[in-house]
Amino acid sequence: MKFNNHRSLEGLHATLGASKYSWIRYDDDHFVEVYKSMLAAQRGTELHALAEQLIRMKIRLPRNHQTLNMHVNDAIGFKMDPEVILFYSPNAFGTADAISFDEHKKFLRVHDLKTGVHPAKFDQLYIYAALFCLEYDYKPGDIKTEFRIYQNDEIMIDDNDNTDIIAHIMDRMVHFDQMINTMKSEEAGWMQ
Repeated sequence: MKFNNHRSLEGLHATLGASKYSWIRYDDDHFVEVYKSMLAAQRGTELHALAEQLIRMKIRLPRNHQTLNMHVNDAIGFKMDPEVILFYSPNAFGTADAISFDEHKKFLRVHDLKTGVHPAKFDQLYIYAALFCLEYDYKPGDIKTEFRIYQNDEIMIDDNDNTDIIAHIMDRMVHFDQMINTMKSEEAGWMQ
């Protein structure tokens, strides 16, 4: 049999596809909930892409208390870079929504745009700080930080001394990275 060619769909996953098969057990209400959540995630991805472009092009939005506007305007005002990849290893990296570092003041600023409704935590931003310290060889105690989460038309700010938290995350990251590399080496040995 000659199968139909659907190359344009390669790598994609259908909402009602086989790889996420749990939908076959949903009732209508749960399906609506899951579908709306999927649409919200897609909208979040699109809003992040829009914010990145606006920040790169330094296009300010009207001053109001809308999440996107505050995030974009603050990132431009603080001269931040959008969507910066922070890399420690192939096992440990991440993309900060907006970040800046003043080398003279040793001041790291990380902002995160949250488009979901569930309350966000600063853990993700602490991980970005740990990645920054590992990649650029800074000790957490040698820098000052400010973290901001933009969500639900509010700004949450953490400008506390998070040295111990960031140092702990760095230690865990290095340790788990070494564990992953060891397991990969052992797996490679088993394959031979």
